[in-house]
Amino acid sequence: MSMYDLNKSETSADPIPLAAKKGRGFIWFLFALILLALAAGFIAGGSYYKPALDYLRSKNIGLLREFLPETVNTVPASGQPVNYEPQTTQEQAVVNVVKEYSPAVVSIIISKNVPVVEEYNASPFQGFEEFFNLPQMKVPQYRQNGTQLQEVGGGSGFIISSDGMILTNRHVVSDDQAEYTVYTQDGQKYPAKVLARDSIQDLAVIKIERPEPFLTVKLGDSSKIQTGQTVIAIGNALGEFTNTVSVGVISGLSRTITAGGSGASETLENIIQTDAAINEGNSGGPLFNLKGEVIGVNTAMAGNAQSIGFAIPADVAVRDIDQVKSTGKITYPFLGVNYVPIDDAVQKEKGLPVNYGALISGTQGSPAVVAGSAAEKAGLKDKDIILEFAGEKITKTNSLSSMILKHSPLDKVNLKVMREGHTIILEAVLGERQ
Repeated sequence: MSMYDLNKSETSADPIPLAAKKGRGFIWFLFALILLALAAGFIAGGSYYKPALDYLRSKNIGLLREFLPETVNTVPASGQPVNYEPQTTQEQAVVNVVKEYSPAVVSIIISKNVPVVEEYNASPFQGFEEFFNLPQMKVPQYRQNGTQLQEVGGGSGFIISSDGMILTNRHVVSDDQAEYTVYTQDGQKYPAKVLARDSIQDLAVIKIERPEPFLTVKLGDSSKIQTGQTVIAIGNALGEFTNTVSVGVISGLSRTITAGGSGASETLENIIQTDAAINEGNSGGPLFNLKGEVIGVNTAMAGNAQSIGFAIPADVAVRDIDQVKSTGKITYPFLGVNYVPIDDAVQKEKGLPVNYGALISGTQGSPAVVAGSAAEKAGLKDKDIILEFAGEKITKTNSLSSMILKHSPLDKVNLKVMREGHTIILEAVLGERQ
């Protein structure tokens, strides 16, 4: 029972008819008493007198109605009034997003033919027992008896087109020898075909089919997200708990991380950091804003920390989706150099004349300049320092690789290069890589 109901049940008669019987003087006395109570309530609790006002306003108190305000504002220490907004507004937004778009979030099951190992008993002295008069004995032995298709992993994804295109992480569908099955929220399952894998970003596009159209997500503008804004992650947590929802905020932007597993790793730049729980199996799932727009693709978590997860910005994914729809593949511009970003420490260590740029340098097994590449054709050499790419200065926070990704294959770009203390300008026609 509410406080309003409790008060109403304890009052046997309406006070207004009683006041009318006592005469006009009692109304003025009651009015003064109410004003005194309102003033005291304002001092003691600010907006807490609003339920009482709502009660009086619900009654037909004609004389008092003129003096009762329709809205109540709280006044913070700054002196500027603000309207109170209940927290249930954000909660309702989360519920709405989950309810509307969870059906477009899918679980991806990875299956592979693995050896079937069986146990049998055999004598370690087989063939010699009778010759040496050895006792009969059997010990367990193991052997392969064919193969069997088994689940070996799982991840998440989300439907981006009504004909069944799904965006996920590349590492979820990286095995050419595996089979992939997509499970939708309604329990239906579909065999999935890998359309394209992104060789630079940890993204991939797969496809499922059925006669009826699929519900899809909306992709948002990740360039407009702000640190501190609320986000919602949905995915197949631990490969077991489908459509798991977690809520958090954007913890950081433009992060650079090295992610990987099973002996492979890759460096990802311009990554979103969030404290929304991202677990194994969440890989490839969507990161929503409160408008229900996907602003990121969940891709990694910090294993030695708590509540530190990472997502690839949606704007990167849009590029891949458009390419797959138009060409059926994902390609990138390619310069063809291995380099070391230069900062104060690298400058001091190698005795370089500048503290910025990209020092072309090979490693064991990787040449400084790739044979036949755009870099070789442009005349770049080992120990050259690329200072500017297409007019942009190369720095630690504005890397050469990020600049290259702004362009397309066959684009012509000018390179400002320092070679043996002299500055030269070279022109390169960017190649293509998948």
